Amino acid sequence: MRRKRLAVLTGAGVSAESGLGTFRDSGGLWENYRVEDVASAEGWIRNPGLMLEFYNTRRRQLADVRPNAAHLAIAGLEKDFDVTVITQNVDNLHERAGSTRIIHLHGELTKVRPENCCNESDGFSEASVFDIGYGDINLGDKAPNGAQLRPHIVWFGEAVPKIEAAMDAVEKADVMLIVGTSLQVYPAAGLFRYAGIDVPIYVIDPKEVPVSDPRITHIKDVATSGMEKFVLMAAKNFE
Repeated sequence: MRRKRLAVLTGAGVSAESGLGTFRDSGGLWENYRVEDVASAEGWIRNPGLMLEFYNTRRRQLADVRPNAAHLAIAGLEKDFDVTVITQNVDNLHERAGSTRIIHLHGELTKVRPENCCNESDGFSEASVFDIGYGDINLGDKAPNGAQLRPHIVWFGEAVPKIEAAMDAVEKADVMLIVGTSLQVYPAAGLFRYAGIDVPIYVIDPKEVPVSDPRITHIKDVATSGMEKFVLMAAKNFE
């Protein structure tokens, strides 16, 4: 008998309890920067030096934080489910907690690439992407092809190349879990609509859910304690 397939969509709220800030909780600011200045394709054209330093700082910050109980609980679900984590987060806390199948919709903070690669012209190939850990990149740091290195991040105004893989995971899921996302950032916010008509959807969020769907069970709580409740529900409902 096959194990049930579980698609887990996570957002900034799952990492907030590890100390990583979320821009939607601070009036459109991310660590006191305007989002359009540090998380948009136009921002890169306008001031790449500012954006490089912003992500250098975020990378250094990431080195000092640890996965929290929510990350660990999500990784622990692999004991009973065939789990695919779809995350809007660019941190590596799911990996460090032990999750083994992760789709990073918005890129990965510890990775970089040439500014002229991994786009529509090369089919979003990640052949030139590499991991720098928690180190810095600066203006003048070049990739082997001679182009300026940039963060491997999907910014506003850019395509989300892994959205189709995420849709496929949700379409195949027997259960869907959504943790710590406002369901307001598209295209990720619409992923739950690809779940089957009889697929139960659990949403863990301390705020009201901005969508109405009879499949949704809302666990009104923060990620860590909300995951404790979900694990108990899963043991009872999906034996």
